[in-house]
Amino acid sequence: MVSLFKDKSFVSVLSLIFICCVVHAHLFIIGTTINVQEETGLIAELVKRNPYPLPTVFVSFLYIIIILLQSLRLNVLLNDLKMYNDAGFTTALAYVLLTALIPQWSNFSTAIIANTFVIWVYIFLSKLYNNPKPKAALFNTGLAVGISFLCYYPTFILIAVAFFALAVVRPFRLSEWIILLLGIIMPIYVFVSIVYLNDKLFVLVHLLPKIQLHMPVGHSDIWLTSKLIFVVIMLVIGLNFWNIQNGRMIIQLRKNWAAMIVLLFITLPIPFIFSKSGMESAVLCLVPLASFIGNAFLYPKKQLLPNLLFFVCLALIVHTNWWLIRHQ
Repeated sequence: MVSLFKDKSFVSVLSLIFICCVVHAHLFIIGTTINVQEETGLIAELVKRNPYPLPTVFVSFLYIIIILLQSLRLNVLLNDLKMYNDAGFTTALAYVLLTALIPQWSNFSTAIIANTFVIWVYIFLSKLYNNPKPKAALFNTGLAVGISFLCYYPTFILIAVAFFALAVVRPFRLSEWIILLLGIIMPIYVFVSIVYLNDKLFVLVHLLPKIQLHMPVGHSDIWLTSKLIFVVIMLVIGLNFWNIQNGRMIIQLRKNWAAMIVLLFITLPIPFIFSKSGMESAVLCLVPLASFIGNAFLYPKKQLLPNLLFFVCLALIVHTNWWLIRHQ
């Protein structure tokens, strides 16, 4: 089954669409609405203040479209950067499967929308190496990070990712670090200015990150724990195959992967440090998770291991769909 996604073909795209509809079957039975996490940025505020709620059928199809577009955009980006030896759609497959594995990721949330910004920021970061116009690229990267933060405040961690990537891919130049910082500050400055001119500075209190150590899930759940353990197992296998290939890569690709692994380790603690964001905020981990798990589906010469991971994942997804339908 996984072999269908090892080729860069139209059939692979059609298979991905089919798999996405299958693993999110609950959407066609019970539908979904946009799950708003309170005080998590402008996206949440706009959705919450919308006087005309969208029909559940429309939201369900919109969720599927966004997931497919995000998975394909990430996959195409990594293929264009030649971060894999062979071009395929295994990263997109991993992304779609992960969105359906955890109940909190299987419904439309503001975090899902914000995940587009994570991909957007990584696109800019991947263009920094040997860029003939680094200052323009750095300012654009900063703008992307600043806008991301305003829209969904747990993306605040992208600031650390951006500065680390700059430190890795380019020699230290103070002017470049300042330009990146100015790019980050610019959208925040514009927003604060608009709020100030409208005499509504009080809204800033609700948009500042609320950092507090806590457990994202209030009760123990053996199924959720099992699914998270399985994600870790897939990640470890993917990291193992990535490590094997890493020694054969050119310096630019190693630096791109270094930025990706930093993105992974910085996004993992998000559900534990940002209050009110919940397990939904862990969606921001999907970009690096899918990128590394894609190695586990792509590189094994024998199909036993990728197919085993795929069908175990499907079995757990069946339970997730059943749980969501039952608790509707």
